[in-house]
Amino acid sequence: MSTLAAADLGTVLQLVPVRRAGVALLLAAVGLPVIGVVIVGLDIMPVRFAMMHVALLGIAIGLLTGIDPMLCALVACALSGAGVAPLARTPDGLSGAMGLLMSLAVAAALLVLAVSGVNASGAFALLWGSILSVGTADLVVLGALAVAVPSLFRWKRRDVALLLYERELAECSGVPVRFLTTALLVLVAVAVAGAIKLTGALLVDALTLLPALAARRLGRSLWSIILWAVGIGVAVNLTGFLLALWLDWPPGPVLVLTAGAVVLAAHLFPERRNSSWRAPASVTPASLPSSH
Repeated sequence: MSTLAAADLGTVLQLVPVRRAGVALLLAAVGLPVIGVVIVGLDIMPVRFAMMHVALLGIAIGLLTGIDPMLCALVACALSGAGVAPLARTPDGLSGAMGLLMSLAVAAALLVLAVSGVNASGAFALLWGSILSVGTADLVVLGALAVAVPSLFRWKRRDVALLLYERELAECSGVPVRFLTTALLVLVAVAVAGAIKLTGALLVDALTLLPALAARRLGRSLWSIILWAVGIGVAVNLTGFLLALWLDWPPGPVLVLTAGAVVLAAHLFPERRNSSWRAPASVTPASLPSSH
């Protein structure tokens, strides 16, 4: 196993692609772990798998048309996220729809690649990530998510807290459930597509779901869980990236293992029973956990 000396690591960190990748990971650490909180709170685990397949279809279309593949992936995921929002009323309905969407998306992607004669290696390479090829457009997307996602939670924190706690209770309390669910699903879809180049489609959980799982164990309220998720995301991304550079290992797997270690460490702490924002529909508004 080869490792870099401290002086060599400092030299590597001065390289423009490495510095751009570091900035991308910092931006991702602000917005994407909050998306993980949404995934856990709405119990929509299948969505992220479906969006990986939709992103592959978007990339294939981009390679075919000559349009930026990542832009096509973002648009495809955003449209899909908005399209499945009406099915999010029950986990079963959403799970079935995601299974159908995954099958159709990957079949369409393979068909586009086969019929067009486009080299499929470029599309499937994104399954493994290419963090050092992060460009300005990727930074813009991640920066927009870093602003939009926390801002939405801050602006609509009561409505979001009610929706994540119990959908039926949110509807009875006058929360615009359909609009808010659609907005959150679109953000989830775009976040998955935006993170693909950093870790690859297969390892996107390192930036979204794993920090949220650890934060849910440590936080007492929705807002504290979000703060924990962002803090854990920053620590994991910086530590994992520096470790990958030092050991000369692929960043994606190192980020996953680092985040996984944090999740396991978080489970050594006693569970905070009042940290859950999800509960049976029979609860009353007075019993809701604090959202700030």
